[in-house]
Parts: sequence; structure tokens; C-alpha cells
Amino acid sequence: MIELGKKQTLKVIRKASVGLFLNSVDDPDMEDILLPNNQAEGLKLDDDVEVFVYKDSEDRVIATRKVPKITLGQISSLMVKEVTKIGAFLDWGLDKDLLLPFKEQIGKVKSEHYYLVCLYVDKTDRLCATMKISRYLQSHSPYKMNDIVKGTIYSINRDIGAFVAVENKYHGLIPNSELTGHLFDYGDKVEARIKRVKSDGKLELSLRKEVFKQMDDDAEKIYARVVAKKGFLKLNDNSPPSAIKAEFNMSKSAFKRAIGRLLREQRINITDKGIELRR
Repeated sequence: MIELGKKQTLKVIRKASVGLFLNSVDDPDMEDILLPNNQAEGLKLDDDVEVFVYKDSEDRVIATRKVPKITLGQISSLMVKEVTKIGAFLDWGLDKDLLLPFKEQIGKVKSEHYYLVCLYVDKTDRLCATMKISRYLQSHSPYKMNDIVKGTIYSINRDIGAFVAVENKYHGLIPNSELTGHLFDYGDKVEARIKRVKSDGKLELSLRKEVFKQMDDDAEKIYARVVAKKGFLKLNDNSPPSAIKAEFNMSKSAFKRAIGRLLREQRINITDKGIELRR
């Protein structure tokens, strides 16, 4: 069976002035499709050839030996070449650009920006892209708690957090509590730690390291700030969480762990007025 949007092996059935016509080895009753002359070099009758099947600018089913940047059901980051009245057109490595319809866009789409999309077949049997990729992501990944993963932000809900396509394949979420001090937009790349694998297999992500590793970074951050303030910082373990968050973008508990580390290393003193360098 010949399928739109997929790479498949077809057989050269006949030759014509415009190119070679191909058909399925398993289902020869399907209508032959054209492999244009500029793609047919080195092929002869009865050869098997791997091609990608799509529709050309005249809406005809056609084959190409070029390798597209995305295939049916796959999620990939593609660049917008042009925004028009009917939608945005994406560079997917083929002669005819890929349409991202307005109804499949999230937020304002801009030329020369990259967006995470999935390739699907619409109701009119056309290959199109969609930014609404949640339904195409998988829930059960090979990752475990504290693994470090990379992903792309594909949706942002101000009440919930930033939704991430982990490795462009799995469901991930950075909760709002983890986003303080970070300004993200659609398509931004992130590296995060898996904080929790939920019962449904989806991944809860954190932008902070494991506690013992993060504590080292936080301690150095606080120490550097005290040095920059000429040896005294008007904060201590009795300061309100809001003041600590405003100064360091960390929770009060993380702050207390970090200054505890600096105390044990005898690098600071804590007074009623704040933190001072130990001379």
C-alpha cells in the first residue's frame, strides 16, 4: 500500500518522458505514482527504490528520493519560511514547502523562527503540520527520576506551567513553581532534570539540579553576592521568603541549606543583621 507522508520501497513499473512510474510491491493494483526525471538517475525497470510520497504543488501524489526533515506522525523542529494569508509555510527539505494552517498554530508564528510540529494528513488528504502536538506525544518513556533530558517547549499555560516535548517524543511538564525567574516562549529548548515520573508515565521536570548538587551552586551564588556587596549582605535565615526569592530566585529552604554549607566551610558568619564574610 502506498501511503502519503511515509518513506517506503516501491518498484519501477514503467518509464515515461516525465520520469519513472512506481508502484507498491505488495499491492500492484494501486495507481502508479511519478518519480520525476531529476530524481530517477541510475534507476531502471523493475528496480526497487526507497522514496518518500507526498503531493506536489498541483496536488498530485508524487515520489521523491530526497529525505524530508519530518515524516507522518513524527515531531520535529522546522523553520518558517513565509507567513501568508492561509498559514505559514515551513522548510521540510522538499521542493514544495509544508503548510502550517492558522488553525493548527499556537501563538504568533514568525518567519525564520523554528517551531515544533507534527506531520499529519488533513481531511482533504493533504499533508500538513500542526503545533498542537500533545496528542502525538508518548506517555511511557525509558527515563527515571533525576535523569537529565532535553526538550522543546510547545505550549505554556500560565496556571499550570510549560509543556515540554522531551526528546521531541514524550510528555513533559515544568510546573509553575519551577518557572520563577525564567521567561520561556514557544519553541525554546530546555535541559531539565526529571523530578518525578507520574503514575500515567508523564514526566514532571525541574530546572534545578538534585538537592545536594544544587546546594553547591546555590552556596557559590550566595558567596559571590556577599563578595560583590563588599563583604556584607542584608539577608539571613530569618529573612522572609519573598526577600530571598527576589535576591536569589531560590526558596528559603534552599537558601538555608546553602548558607549552612558556607558556615560549615567557615567562609561566612551569620549575624542578626545579615551575612558577612569570615575574615
